[in-house]
Amino acid sequence: MTGRRTPHLPSEGPELLSAVPFAARLGDLAADTAHGGRVGVVVALPGEDSATTYHLRPPGGGPTWSAPADGSTLLPVPAQITHATLLTGGSAVYDPRTGQGSVPVVFHFADGSTSEGTLILTSADLERLYAQTGRLLVSHEKATGDLE
Repeated sequence: MTGRRTPHLPSEGPELLSAVPFAARLGDLAADTAHGGRVGVVVALPGEDSATTYHLRPPGGGPTWSAPADGSTLLPVPAQITHATLLTGGSAVYDPRTGQGSVPVVFHFADGSTSEGTLILTSADLERLYAQTGRLLVSHEKATGDLE
């Protein structure tokens, strides 16, 4: 007996439920699968201002189009990553078996949110990063007068 209280395989337990559909809000970016994944800003919601469907407009402006009121063709568009920083207190790790290193990082998104992740570096990546970091340190020392 493994002590497992829940079934291990989906076939051993209750039916799997489908994911909760995306409920777009006014101003959200959404990809419309009925229009080839075209991305638009939600400018009207079903039931609002006598709209019976979602209304979307391209982010840069242009003609609006409609999507079904149940949102079945809409998918969320994730915020874009703007940059990554080193995770405070994180340690780089090198795995000699794979010849790869990993560095814990924090991804910063355009909407202000963050997410922790890992930057995986091959041996070639590590060599390039070492060379680039060396050039950055020299530039920093010149700029701050910290020449040794």
